Amino acid sequence: MRFPFRLAWNSTASYVGLLAASFGLALFVSYIFGPQINDDVYDGMFRAYRPAQPAHPESIVLAIDELTLMDCGGIRGVRRPIAQALRLLAPAKPKVVAVDVILADRGNPAEDAALADAFHATPNLVLSTELIDGGRIWEDPRPEFATGARLGHVSTVMDKDGVTRSILIDQHNARVQRRALALEAFLLSRGGGVPREDLEFTQLRGGLSSARFHVGGVTVPILVDAREHRRFMRVRFFPPDLNVPRVSMKRLLDDPSLAAQFAGKVVFVGVTANSEIRDRLITPFGLTPGTEINAAAFETMAQGLFLTDVGPFYENLVALGLLLAIGLAFRYLPGWWAYAAGALILLGATLIPYIFFMNLLVFPFATSASVAWLGTLTAASYYHLVVRRNLRIEQSSRERYQQAMHFVTHEMRTPLSAIQGSSELISRYPLTEEKRKQIALLINSESKRLARMVEIFLNVERLSAGQMELKQEAISVKQMMEVCVERVRPLAERKHIAMTLEPVSEEFHLTGDRELVEYACYNLLTNAVKYSPQRTEVTASAWKHNSSIHIAVKDQGIGMDQKEVKQIFQKFYRTKKAEESGEAGTGIGLSIVQQIVEQHGGRIEVTSRPGAGSCFTVVMAARAAASVPAAAERN
Repeated sequence: MRFPFRLAWNSTASYVGLLAASFGLALFVSYIFGPQINDDVYDGMFRAYRPAQPAHPESIVLAIDELTLMDCGGIRGVRRPIAQALRLLAPAKPKVVAVDVILADRGNPAEDAALADAFHATPNLVLSTELIDGGRIWEDPRPEFATGARLGHVSTVMDKDGVTRSILIDQHNARVQRRALALEAFLLSRGGGVPREDLEFTQLRGGLSSARFHVGGVTVPILVDAREHRRFMRVRFFPPDLNVPRVSMKRLLDDPSLAAQFAGKVVFVGVTANSEIRDRLITPFGLTPGTEINAAAFETMAQGLFLTDVGPFYENLVALGLLLAIGLAFRYLPGWWAYAAGALILLGATLIPYIFFMNLLVFPFATSASVAWLGTLTAASYYHLVVRRNLRIEQSSRERYQQAMHFVTHEMRTPLSAIQGSSELISRYPLTEEKRKQIALLINSESKRLARMVEIFLNVERLSAGQMELKQEAISVKQMMEVCVERVRPLAERKHIAMTLEPVSEEFHLTGDRELVEYACYNLLTNAVKYSPQRTEVTASAWKHNSSIHIAVKDQGIGMDQKEVKQIFQKFYRTKKAEESGEAGTGIGLSIVQQIVEQHGGRIEVTSRPGAGSCFTVVMAARAAASVPAAAERN
């Protein structure tokens, strides 16, 4: 099927306006409802994406697992195995050792002394600390442990849904600022420098902005929340089978040869036991030990796998590109090609965040999805409505053409036959002058009648299409009905049907197009005669009720049931009995009559019973008495 969409497009401005409105609404929806959707999709992309090649981690986790806790008698007894493990690791020369265990309280003196000796013998040591008491006090390790070591906090960023996706770059109370444990470990692994911060900020959505700082030749992108005075970095988590290697501390103590795995590595020492719920947080991959989160944060910096948020400029640019593609697809592609293109654009909008993610860029899913869906729904709805409108216009044009052809074959047949027959008589037979004059008058009369019929038909079509204004003439109901009855009388006499015009008051007047109203009355009378059996009666009458003139044509013909009455004014509809009667007809006469009456602000009422005849009543507003021209003026 061919759609005439491109040929009949006359509403480009409204189309662009609707698309622009949908774009604004989509951005508003994504801003209000998008954050949680974006986070859920962000987590899903971690689970769906598989790195092209397995990562080669620079770090390793020395795990205080269930076996270790069982061997040392619980979390309070871990100081002894930590000290033993560090002595075993010393010959392997790990690059950095970061201990993710808070050592602020006093323990067994002998064990504390052994652990302090092990820490002093360990180069590039980072010990953990955290803010307590509502962020007012640092819970630092005991002084004998911290001598010569760097301190790093172990706080992460837990989002509103309880999922950890980032680590805090630094924390501070009123006096002291501490960097993250993973960042301190990274600094030591790169020579122990101090981060150089870049003060260029880019505003993002949700009150966030992006900034950068430089560490050992590496540029680390961070997010800044000015409202809560926080700076944090997104962590690039890895699937469990590609995660940072983990070695049980108990197995290392039982098998010292395992220490070779720690050579040249950054070692994260921490609790991984499932029983220690406090040290396990929810990440995109589920419950994860805090030590492994710190190790993943370190690997993010060490391998340069930073996830950078797309700025608003590029976010809006992509959204506008999607909207433009949708608008052009439904503007220029025909039929189902437009809908297929819309479906492909929707698929592309769904995949765009994932494509960005594979390139270490974070694009908000809610933006692309809402713009694509609302834009497609808007464009598709508008396209559907415009196509249907154009189809209706085309169908209406086709129907008007068919009506014209039926009108020519039906209504014009009689006058054309009379003209043709009369002209043949004149040309083929010798006729007296008087007879020739009679035939010439007949030809002239029928040709005028034909011209009048064509004019009436064209006027009705123009009125229906809104291309012509209705004439506002004073019409005498009595004169009009007398003219119509006299024109129909010869047809009635041939069928021996009595034509009766009941008395009509001279005061009955209508306002409108005289020729059109006369044609409507004439058509009702001819139909009454055509579909009435011989030796019956057709009665025409008129009366006034309130401010309306009622013009009725009543016959004793074939009649109709109520179902047929409801359809009688449909174009080309003919009742079954009308078709069986043998009378020629196309079923458009009553449709034209209805159009004429409705254009004059009136209506047609029909009462009928099968075999008992019908009564068609035209109801139109009466002309006000003061506006009726005087008789002298009318003449």
